[in-house]
Amino acid sequence: MTPQQPGVVRGLGLFAAMSVNIVNIIGTGVFLKARVMTCNVEDAWAVLVAWVAGGLLVTAGALTYAELGAMMPAAGGEFVFLREAYGPRAGFLYGWAYLLIGRAASLAAQAVSAAIFMNIIFGGSLAWTAFEYAGLKFGGLQLAAVLAMAGCTAINCLSVSSVGKFASSLTIIKSAIVAAVGLAVFLLAQGNWGHYAMSGAAGACEGVAASARGGIGGWSAAMLGALWGFHGWANLAPMVGEVSDPQRNIPRAFGLAVLVVGVLYLLANASYFYAMTPTEIASVPLNSSVATEALKKALGPGVTGLIAIGMLISSLGALQSGALSGSRVPYAMARDGMFFQLFGKVAESTKAPVYSSILVGAWSAALALLGNYDKLTDYAIFGNWIFFSMTVAGVFVLRRKKPDAPRSYRVTGYPWVPAIFLLVAGYLLFNTLFTSPVSSMMGLGLIALGLPFYEYWSRKKAAA
Repeated sequence: MTPQQPGVVRGLGLFAAMSVNIVNIIGTGVFLKARVMTCNVEDAWAVLVAWVAGGLLVTAGALTYAELGAMMPAAGGEFVFLREAYGPRAGFLYGWAYLLIGRAASLAAQAVSAAIFMNIIFGGSLAWTAFEYAGLKFGGLQLAAVLAMAGCTAINCLSVSSVGKFASSLTIIKSAIVAAVGLAVFLLAQGNWGHYAMSGAAGACEGVAASARGGIGGWSAAMLGALWGFHGWANLAPMVGEVSDPQRNIPRAFGLAVLVVGVLYLLANASYFYAMTPTEIASVPLNSSVATEALKKALGPGVTGLIAIGMLISSLGALQSGALSGSRVPYAMARDGMFFQLFGKVAESTKAPVYSSILVGAWSAALALLGNYDKLTDYAIFGNWIFFSMTVAGVFVLRRKKPDAPRSYRVTGYPWVPAIFLLVAGYLLFNTLFTSPVSSMMGLGLIALGLPFYEYWSRKKAAA
């Protein structure tokens, strides 16, 4: 890739950059995860503590990412950070895993959830199957998921300033939805603060394994639930090359995004336990959500369609923003000579990496056809947190490797803040490897598959 070829432009201001993270973080976790987290830790205060702990953990990660992003504000985010810290092989394996499972599985899960909410809104009319083979099927839900992915991909082919305005609008809408849910339940439901002193141990906990109920296993599972709710906190990283005044705006965008979302999540979850007992929350069926049941108590039974619309907006917003940042990684790899050159090109009119956007959208749509929301999120969380941990550890490496590099922002609380992140993340990864060995080993195997491709591209780059 020659230096003369045009690249992306810095079209994201502070609010737009912050919105890229917020709109991706606020997905469906805030509406869905309270049930399983109550089954995990059994009472309201413990659930709220798990949300706070998850928020603090991603804040530690975000502050560390802020230093790296301000220091190296180039498209590709972690691909660039890991390449500079550990060498090109680590950068390539991140990009490979990010495209293959990390980002793509996350996007597929969001597309599947969007299809589920569309089906609720249309009264179940999408629940038809055209054909089924070897456990895979294609029908109305799969078609809806693919169309949702295609629509978001089309939006992301616009100019980055236009997409930034779109993300800003969605951020306002999604934040208002979460705030409205919490306030409506607090103000209109016949709640009781005494629910906070009750236990949810007797809840039905449909689909929750016994090993994830109570004790250390329960706390670990609850933390993973909270982290899925905050999934997207690093979404801005691949787009730091498109943020204006990066040394000032990147640290602010990372920190403010997590703060805003954390406040909204605590408001919503606190309202659930005000309106419902922990046992009621733990007994919510899989085909509903805690937010739906809490709003029924506040607004009556006719609210099901309304909450489904809110969840659909959240899913589509997270899908669009995630696909936007996801396209920047294969783009950066191609610009570095480590991927097909086609994906390093930008459209002449919009300066958007259109081919890279189409690649990410197509592969994510293919994964969405699997239709297994829980399995897709398991692959995404485990794969992503391996590289989150490596990236945060990279701040220690780069402080020694490049001590004189310009750092307009340094991690607040260094070295303790990144060290705490690494300790907790390491424990969660180990626990996931122990409790879900099959999916974890599959994730590690898919990452390792990138090694022969790295050898191919590195030799091709050297020959060029």
